Amino acid sequence: MKIYPIEAGNFKLDGGAMFGVVPKSLWRKTNPADKNNMIDMATRCLLIENGNRLFLIDAGMGDKQSEKFYSYYYRWGEDDLVSSINKAGFSCDDVTDVFFTHLHFDHCGGGTVQDKNSSVYKPLFKNAKYWSNESHWLWAKKPNVREKASFLKENLSPIESSGALSYVSKHSKGFEYKKELGFDVMFVDGHTEQQMIPKISYKNKTLVFAADLIPTVGHIPVPYIMGYDIRPLVSMDEKSGFLRDAVEKNYYLFLEHDAHNEIISLKNTEKGVRLDKIFTFNELFN
Repeated sequence: MKIYPIEAGNFKLDGGAMFGVVPKSLWRKTNPADKNNMIDMATRCLLIENGNRLFLIDAGMGDKQSEKFYSYYYRWGEDDLVSSINKAGFSCDDVTDVFFTHLHFDHCGGGTVQDKNSSVYKPLFKNAKYWSNESHWLWAKKPNVREKASFLKENLSPIESSGALSYVSKHSKGFEYKKELGFDVMFVDGHTEQQMIPKISYKNKTLVFAADLIPTVGHIPVPYIMGYDIRPLVSMDEKSGFLRDAVEKNYYLFLEHDAHNEIISLKNTEKGVRLDKIFTFNELFN
């Protein structure tokens, strides 16, 4: 197995929305805001080469939406999904599997593109299976009012109509090994219905793709919950149990949305679980 971090592009979100009821005087210490109260965000993905399979975990927001749409998110930086995959030594046609932690547009939008010669949307990775789970897929297809702006038909319909959609099954709570994937998955419901958190054993270390369970370093304390979460009390309970396990079992957290911190470890303190060390991928695994 070999793993490659993939930078799919950076953007900005309102700091207040990202930290909910937590006062700005606290969250700005780890996530400083600009004059518009926007904080830096990444869409950092993972590419996993395992035998004859090439897995992409999440796909960023893509570039097929309108200029008006992207104007709300202040994209910045030079990275994008396709060029990052190319830099790792692969093409989009090499990808055999795309795993979505969940279907909010900033996690799955890059998985589909608009045909240059028509208005038709299609999967970017034409040789790949796309993995979700049935409960979350149905949730996204008939979105509630709170999440409606995050679930976009053009990100979902092309995958389903192409026949590329596959479902991950759930049998128990906590991390469970999925033979069809080759890594462990945990289901959590606080941020959205049945978000999936991957856990990968790699070079004698345990790497957890934190997705929106812990999007940035600033979200480590249990009460620091995004305003986007549909069930904040559930998020706190899920995060509390996960953080405890992360310290006890020495997990390394791969941060999808932290534009400035790639991988972290955690430790117990008098105030609860807190940041221990920060690593780049190459520092930790090379």
